[in-house]
Amino acid sequence: MGPKRKVLIIGLDCAAPDLVFDKWLDDLPNIKRMVEGGVWGPLKSTIPPITIPAWQCMVTSKNPGQLGIFGFRNRSEYSYDNFWIANSTAIKEPTLWDVVGREGYKVGMVGVPQTYPPRPVNGFMVTDWLAPDTNSDYTFPEYIKDEVKMAVGDYMLDCEKFRTENKDELLEEIYEMTEKRFDLVKHFLTAEPWHFFMFVEIGLDRIHHGFWKFFDKTHRKYEAGNKYENAILEYHKYLDKRIGDLLEVLDEDTTVLVVSDHGSKKMEGAINVNDWLIQEGLMTLKSKPEGLVKLEKADIDWEKTKAWGLGGYYCRLFLNVKGREKQGAIDPTDYEKARDEIAEKLRGITDENGKNIGTRVIKPQEAYTGPNLDQAPDLIVYFGDLYWRSTGTIGHDSIHSFETEVGPDDAVHAEHGIFVLWDPKVKRGKKLENLEIYDVAPTVLDVMGIDVPEDMEGKVIQL
Repeated sequence: MGPKRKVLIIGLDCAAPDLVFDKWLDDLPNIKRMVEGGVWGPLKSTIPPITIPAWQCMVTSKNPGQLGIFGFRNRSEYSYDNFWIANSTAIKEPTLWDVVGREGYKVGMVGVPQTYPPRPVNGFMVTDWLAPDTNSDYTFPEYIKDEVKMAVGDYMLDCEKFRTENKDELLEEIYEMTEKRFDLVKHFLTAEPWHFFMFVEIGLDRIHHGFWKFFDKTHRKYEAGNKYENAILEYHKYLDKRIGDLLEVLDEDTTVLVVSDHGSKKMEGAINVNDWLIQEGLMTLKSKPEGLVKLEKADIDWEKTKAWGLGGYYCRLFLNVKGREKQGAIDPTDYEKARDEIAEKLRGITDENGKNIGTRVIKPQEAYTGPNLDQAPDLIVYFGDLYWRSTGTIGHDSIHSFETEVGPDDAVHAEHGIFVLWDPKVKRGKKLENLEIYDVAPTVLDVMGIDVPEDMEGKVIQL
C-alpha cells in the first residue's frame, strides 16, 4: 500500500515572489500552469531568512530556538571566537523524510541544504554544497555515487566561487550545475522507487547574488544597456523549462510543491557594525588595526567592550556580560537596560546621506521558543530592513561600505519566499495568505495521508 498521494518538492533557493508571481509569471508557463491550477502565495521565512537554518526549519516544522541553529556559523559556549558549522549532525529533530520513512514509504533527496554528512534514510540521498567535493561520502547509500556518475558525469554540488567579477564564467557554471542537477533528479524520478522526493536547486541564489544589479533599475550600481540585463530572467525561464521536463515524467498520483526558503532583493550596502560599535563607545581596541582585520584578529580590550557583531545578510549582535563571557563588561543586573539602549541606537543608524535606513532589531525571546535560546545572539539586527547587510571586519574608514568583505554581491535576502502546491487531479487556482515556512511539512504529511506529529509548529494549509 502506498500513501494517499506521492509528493515531489521542487526547492528553488532564494526564489522571490515579486519576480516569480508578479513580474515574470507569463514567461514561466509551467509554473503558471501550477499557479493557475493549484494554490499559491508568498511564504514567510524564518528569522533570519537565510538558507541555514531556513530549509531545515521547513522540513522539521521547528523554529531555530528549537533546533539550536541560528546561521551557518554558530557561537560555542559564550566564546568570542569559537564557532561551529551547522551541518546535518546538528539536526536532532525528525525531518519530513524521517517521518515518511518511518511509515515504510520510500524517500529520495537531492541537494537539500544541511544534509551533509548523509544519514541513513528509507531510500536514497545526494547531499548538498556542505560536502567538500564529490570524492567525499556525499551520498546514502554510498554506492549511489556510482549512479550519479553514470547519470550526469562529474556532478556539481555548487558553484566554486559565485562572488566573482568574471560574470561570463559564473553564468556558464550556474547553467552547468543546474543542468546536471535536473538531469540527475529526472533520472532518479524514473529509475528509483519513491513516494516522497525533495530536491533543492541553489542556482537561483547564486545568480541573484551575482547579477541583481544588472536588471534592477533601482539598484545603486545599475547601468542601463548592460550585457547581463536579462540574465536573471533567462535563468528563470530555463528553470521553468526544466521543471516542465520533470512534470512530464510524473503520474497523476503525484502532488507537486514549488517552494523557496526566502526571497531576494537589492543590496543597498553594508553596515560595518563593529566600527559602528567603536564609534558609539561600545567596543574598545587596545591598538588600531592596519587595514581591515577579522574580529578574532583584532586587538580588542574585552574588559572595556560591551558588544560585538558578526557579518552576514543579517547581524548577530552579542553582549559582553560579566559571569557569562570570559571578560564580561556588563553587569548582569544591567543586561536588559544595556540591550534596550543598544537596540535604540541601532534603530537610529542612517545611510551615508544622513537618512534613517529603518533598521529592525529583534530579541530572540520575541522570535523563538525552545530549549536553545541561551545559544542565540542577544540581538538580531536587520539593517535597513535587510536592504543593508552586516560586515564583521574592523578597520573601515566609515560605518558604510558598498563592497562586501566576501567579494562582489548585489543582493540580500527578503523575508518571503514562494509556495505553490499543484495536484493534477484537482483544479484550484487560489492565492493564499499568511503562509509560513513551518506550514510546509505538516501540509505535505496531510496530503500524503500521514498523521502530523503534535510537536510540529506549523499548520496544515487548507487547500
